[in-house]
Amino acid sequence: MVAIKKAVAEKLLNVRKKLFQQAQSLKVQVLALYLAARDPRTPRYARLLVLIIVAYALSPLDLIPDFIPVLGLLDDLLLLPLLIALAIKATPESVLWDCKQRAAVYFAGARPSSRIAGFVVVLIWFSSAVLLVYWMQGAFT
Repeated sequence: MVAIKKAVAEKLLNVRKKLFQQAQSLKVQVLALYLAARDPRTPRYARLLVLIIVAYALSPLDLIPDFIPVLGLLDDLLLLPLLIALAIKATPESVLWDCKQRAAVYFAGARPSSRIAGFVVVLIWFSSAVLLVYWMQGAFT
């Protein structure tokens, strides 16, 4: 029984490591696409495709609404990776290689940070939470 638990725990750890590696790779790919879209050597149609991907990913409207069980999230899980792969194919290899190198350096190094910006973000979230509690108290009294 203990051996089975160890095997399951080890398998879950391996799956977690693979997912983490894929997430890191996806971060580099997305940043590389962003950099490639801003590169003047990238053709206009590839830039337009990246714009469409970003607009679709950030849009509150989906082809299939997210509240529909399974299918709602499935379009995001299938369509976005396919569009990203299409944008990668549409971008010239030399540009993409340069941008991947720049993205990898960005994620490998220390990213710039600002304590003031962090404080402002925390202050906004805290203020929003306080206002929400205040509003909720007024709504239920």
